[in-house]
Order: sequence, then structure tokens, then C-alpha cells
Amino acid sequence: MGYSRRGKNVKGGLPNTPSNPPSEEPKAIPFVQRLTCTINEAREVTGLGRTKLYELIGTGHLTTTTVGRRRLVLVSSLRALLDVNPSEPGGMKKIW
Repeated sequence: MGYSRRGKNVKGGLPNTPSNPPSEEPKAIPFVQRLTCTINEAREVTGLGRTKLYELIGTGHLTTTTVGRRRLVLVSSLRALLDVNPSEPGGMKKIW
């Protein structure tokens, strides 16, 4: 029988009783509803590299905020950057 650092039974789990209700998984917020994301998450959703993202931040095309040493990209800024405009050739904005 294995135990975690908190002393709970890892293999069988503790029975669901009034004093031990089933733990609920934290619900993930859909990306478009999030306020911010990390640089790595912005890389994943846009397909852009770190260098290009930092270049866009430097030129003011992406808005970020810092909390301590952590830089967070505003998701609304990412959405505005990638907003599709059908009046332009190819349907995309040219920013670089």
C-alpha cells in the first residue's frame, strides 16, 4: 500500500464519507476566456517563436504585464494580433 507525502492512501484512496468528500478536479478555463498566458503558452497557441513574440512585445503589437519576475501576455492582445480581417489579402493582418 503506497502513501503520498500527505499520508493519504495512493492506491485505493480513502472512502468517500461526509468527512472525506470526493475531491473535485479544478476546472480548466478555456484559453479564450483567460485574461493572461505565459510566453510559452502564447508560443503554443500562435505557432510563433519566442524571438518573434518578444519582438512583437517590443514593438507594442502585444501587450504584457509583469507580476514579480513573471511576464504574462494579455490574451486579448493575442486575439487582436491574430484577428482575421477578410478585407486584406489572405484574410490576415500584416504586422511584420
